[in-house]
Amino acid sequence: MQPCRYGLIGAGIGASLSPVLHETEGRHHGLDLSYRLIDVDEPGTPSDLGRLLDDAEADRLAGLNITHPFKQQVIDLLDDLSPQARDIGAVNTVVFRDGRRLGFNTDAYGFAESFRRGLPDAPVDRVVQLGAGGAGAACAYAQLSAGVGHLTVVDPDTERRGALGEALEGRFDIHRIAVAAPDELPAALEHADGLVNTSPVGMRTHPGIPLPVGLLHPGLWVVDVIYMPVETQLLRSARANGLRAIGGAAMCVFQAAAAFELLTGRTPDTERMLGHLDRLLNGSGHHVRA
Repeated sequence: MQPCRYGLIGAGIGASLSPVLHETEGRHHGLDLSYRLIDVDEPGTPSDLGRLLDDAEADRLAGLNITHPFKQQVIDLLDDLSPQARDIGAVNTVVFRDGRRLGFNTDAYGFAESFRRGLPDAPVDRVVQLGAGGAGAACAYAQLSAGVGHLTVVDPDTERRGALGEALEGRFDIHRIAVAAPDELPAALEHADGLVNTSPVGMRTHPGIPLPVGLLHPGLWVVDVIYMPVETQLLRSARANGLRAIGGAAMCVFQAAAAFELLTGRTPDTERMLGHLDRLLNGSGHHVRA
């Protein structure tokens, strides 16, 4: 089998399902694929992103997936970006090619596909998004590209939400975009059709719920892009209140499939990958497919 090695850099990624997803799909393509987790929260792992990229490149990895909290920070360490990654201002896949570091974003595609499948007829006149980080930038771009009428991005970091707002206004109609502080969330959600959580709140390393449950009004749909745990406190609360809600597992598969193609040059079987993740999650009683 042909050897192929790459990995994932992030914080708190020890429970990631990316290795088994990529390695299993690789075997179907005749690849001896090895997927390395580089968790900066693990003792002994350097936290300097530049050093981690240098080490991976020196070790002749094909590239790297990039996750929280490095999706924006990594840009300054790359030689070039795909047009979409440049528009989004965030990178989740780095390919080492001919001595150059090339940055791509597959999160936007992953979000768009998971939303299309999971909430195909959901109204999208007004949507509120929590989080303006790397994942938030990709999800905002995907939503506005897919026709969301008006998107309000809520983030406690004034500089971060302002920067994302300016970036989006350079690509989309300014009247379709707003940014807000957390204390403005109740007013923003009052007439919203949907809520998208791209903040880290709800992850195993950041437990909790990113907003008061009382703001989840009837008729609102909810997307939480977190997939570990499969059912976050936000998803449980939304479903308990009778709301349509989907998690981040399908987005994980779609972005992983796109990254797999960039890093291996092989076209993955996305349905097979969805089925594989279904089986991995089956013991928890939750499934990828809507």
